Amino acid sequence: MDYFVYGHDRPDVGDLRWERTEEHWTFMDGYADVMIARGPTLTEDGEGVTGSVHIVDLPDSAAARAFAYDEPYYRAGVFADVLVRRWSNTLGRTMWAFTGTGEDPRFLVIGHGRHGMTDVRDRYRADQRDYLAAGYSERLIAHGPMLSEDGVEWLGTATLVELPDRAAAEAMLARGPYAEAGLYERVEVHPWRFGGRPAS
Repeated sequence: MDYFVYGHDRPDVGDLRWERTEEHWTFMDGYADVMIARGPTLTEDGEGVTGSVHIVDLPDSAAARAFAYDEPYYRAGVFADVLVRRWSNTLGRTMWAFTGTGEDPRFLVIGHGRHGMTDVRDRYRADQRDYLAAGYSERLIAHGPMLSEDGVEWLGTATLVELPDRAAAEAMLARGPYAEAGLYERVEVHPWRFGGRPAS
């Protein structure tokens, strides 16, 4: 089962994050074979880090909780909060298979679904798929729905995408069939980049 995990940093934890970086990388080395995507969210100027994204294939919710809450940044108090959601890998690949140019910035886009919208989502699912395929197929790095633990209820959408600017990232979900049908309670957009231990 795939899980989306996003830890959002507390203010002014840059030094603490830096101190735990090697420990964080070592922890993540143990998940290298099941990692779908990873990387930090960034400040608008791209100079600072505001959080950590990981999408990982794990056996169950207990393993997902261990991944999220045994992680060194979390244990050190770097994160203000952590979002853990079951997720489905719509693209069927990892971020390392993405063939974009790398010339445009990259973003994390989270559409938080309104409660009880699974049936409505199902009616618009094909339209949303066609919308993304027509305008974003070469831009999607990782994409899929966030789900309840049993995989039945739709809770929103989590996407990593390469687009020209923040306005384009904000428009991606806002102009789609799901948004037009009122499925999202809110959408958040964060600058993001590929992460992982630097090559030696």
